[in-house]
Amino acid sequence: MTVTYSSKVANATFFGFHRLLLKWKGSIYKLLYREFIVFATLYTAISVLYRFFLTGSQKRFFEKLSIYCDKYAEQIPVTFVLGFYVTLVVNRWWNQFVNLPWPDRLMFLISSCVQGRDEYGRLLRRTLMRYVNLTSLLIFRSVSTAVYKRFPTVDHVVG
Repeated sequence: MTVTYSSKVANATFFGFHRLLLKWKGSIYKLLYREFIVFATLYTAISVLYRFFLTGSQKRFFEKLSIYCDKYAEQIPVTFVLGFYVTLVVNRWWNQFVNLPWPDRLMFLISSCVQGRDEYGRLLRRTLMRYVNLTSLLIFRSVSTAVYKRFPTVDHVVG
C-alpha cells in the first residue's frame, strides 16, 4: 500500500503519532472499520436480546452455550498466535536491518582485491570508497528526511 504522507510518518514524534492514525489513506481504521461495525452491531444485538427478551431458563441456556464455546476457544491459545505475529514483525525488521548498505563490508572487499602498497593503489582504494560513500549518501538522502535536511542540494553533498 502506498502512503503519500511518508515524510510525516518519518518525522512523527512519540506523542504526535496519534495524529497520523487519523489520516484516512493507508490507515488501519480504513482496513478494519467494516469488521468493527459488524462486531459492535452483533454485540449490541446479542446484549439487548440477552438482557431484555430472554426468560430465566433461556438465559441459563445461553450462559451454558457461552461456556461451551469458551472451552473450544481455549484450544488455540492467543499467546501462540501472538507469538507467530511477533516473530513475523521481528523478522521483517531484521530483514530491513540486514539489507541496509554497510560501506565497511565493501571496504574490506576493496582492500583485499585492489592490491598495491604504492601511491596509485592507495588512491584507487580511497577513490572507490568515496564513490561507495557517495552512493550510500544519495540512497539515504532519497529515503530519510533527516539526511535530506543535512544535504538538501548537490552543493551540500560536494561540500
